[in-house]
Amino acid sequence: MTGDKARLHLHLVSDSTGETLELIAKAGVARFEGVETIKHFWPMVRSEGHLDRVIEEVTRKPGLIIYTLVDGAVRDRLEQRAASLGLPFVSPLDPTIAALSQLLGQVATRRPGRQHVMDQAYFRRVDAINYTMVHDDGAGHDDWEEADIVLAGVSRTSKTPTSIYLANRGYKTANIPVVPQSPPPVSLYSLKRPLVVGLTTAPERLVMIRRNRLLTLGQTPDTDYVDLSRIEAELAYARRLFADNDIPVIDVTRRSIEETAAAIINLVQARADAANGESDTEGAGE
Repeated sequence: MTGDKARLHLHLVSDSTGETLELIAKAGVARFEGVETIKHFWPMVRSEGHLDRVIEEVTRKPGLIIYTLVDGAVRDRLEQRAASLGLPFVSPLDPTIAALSQLLGQVATRRPGRQHVMDQAYFRRVDAINYTMVHDDGAGHDDWEEADIVLAGVSRTSKTPTSIYLANRGYKTANIPVVPQSPPPVSLYSLKRPLVVGLTTAPERLVMIRRNRLLTLGQTPDTDYVDLSRIEAELAYARRLFADNDIPVIDVTRRSIEETAAAIINLVQARADAANGESDTEGAGE
C-alpha cells in the first residue's frame, strides 16, 4: 500500500508496439478507485529468449501480465512460466478474435504487428496530422475546404488538443478562435466538405483554465482575459455565431479530449449517414 492507495504492477507484453495493451489497461484501471498502477512495457517480444528475459524482470516486480502474442510457442511459454510462478495473466483480445473467427469463418492470421502495417490508413493519418499542424489557430483558412472538420470556439476551449487527437484518428482538422473583436473569415460559413463544429464551456470553468494558463506562463492573472463578465460576453457572442449559422455545438465543460473527439466523430458519421441516405433515396427514384 502507498498511503491509502493499493499499488499494482501491470506488465504489458506485446509482439508489436504495445499501444493496444496500453489502451486496454487504461480503460480497465479507470474502473477502480484508490489504485496506484505502475505500468511496465515490454514491446516487440517475438522470441522465447526475449520472453525469458522479460519474465525475469516480471518476477522482480510481480503483478498482472496482460499480453498479445501471436506466435504460439512464445505465447505458450509465457502462460507456462507465469502459471509456474503463480503470476496472473490474461490475453484480452482472445474473446474478440474468437468471435470474429466464428462469424467470418476464417482463422486469424499469425502476423505480429499487422495492425501497424503502413497501409493507406496509416498514410492518411500522417497526412491528417501534417494538415492539422499547419491549420492551427486560424492559420491556412484559404484551404479549409480540404479539411474533414473545422473547430471553432473561444480561447481555451480545447480546440488544439482536440484537433490533434482527431488528426491521429485520420481526420484533417483545422481550428479557429472565436474573438468578438476579430470575427472569423466569412469563408467559414460557406464550407461544403468539412463539418464545422462549435466548442463552448461554462464561464466559471473557463476563468479557472485561463487563470492557470497565465500562471503557467508566469504572467499576472489580473487581466481582462480572465474577467468573468468579459468571458460571459465572449461565450454569448460565440453561441449567437453558431446559432445564426446552424453550427452544431459541443459543451466541453465536463468532457475529456477523448470524449469531445468521440462526440465530434459521431456528428461526422451522422452527417455521412444522412448524405448516404439521401443518395440512396435519389437512386431509388430514378
